[in-house]
Amino acid sequence: MTRLLLVRHANTEANGKRLSGRDAGIGLDPEGRKQAQWLAARLARLPVARVYSSPLRRAMETAEAIATVVRCDVEPREEFLEIEFGRWSGLDFDELARDVRFRRFNAFRSCADVPGGESMLQAQARMIAGLSLVRARHPHERVVVVSHGDLIRAAIAHYAGIALDLFQRIEISTGSLSEIELDEDNVRILRINEADARV
Repeated sequence: MTRLLLVRHANTEANGKRLSGRDAGIGLDPEGRKQAQWLAARLARLPVARVYSSPLRRAMETAEAIATVVRCDVEPREEFLEIEFGRWSGLDFDELARDVRFRRFNAFRSCADVPGGESMLQAQARMIAGLSLVRARHPHERVVVVSHGDLIRAAIAHYAGIALDLFQRIEISTGSLSEIELDEDNVRILRINEADARV
């Protein structure tokens, strides 16, 4: 079976303040760099065949910290990109909270539209297609995939058989580690949201 180590990128100054979306220029803040070092130390002793990552800077910086200690290259993959949030990208959460469409999106992810962006169902399908490709490339190996909170929630919901409209109940913190084991016939969720309690 393939072991997928799903890592949410470490913290940035935008987390909790505004919807970064696909802003490629946002890097890790000091807390995020500590989280990335914790992840690197946590994974240092494991045999890792490959590190894949969303191409966005915050994900790549997290992936590179891990790749350095597991002695792998980082392969950026579009499948693991953040959701395309369209016209919501870059807006602060106070402003978004006043938008009825954004409230609907958070309550009804399976059907709500994103103005000028992609739906949650499209993002989930993209993430699962990427993970399926990784699994096919790496049978019986351990692989790190660095992505974004909603994409990791969507993957866990898919493999656990949880409705997409309930996936907000799954906590995926910045700089956290989740693990799924799967092959063509079976899936096991081994851990969700393991993070450094000191940060």
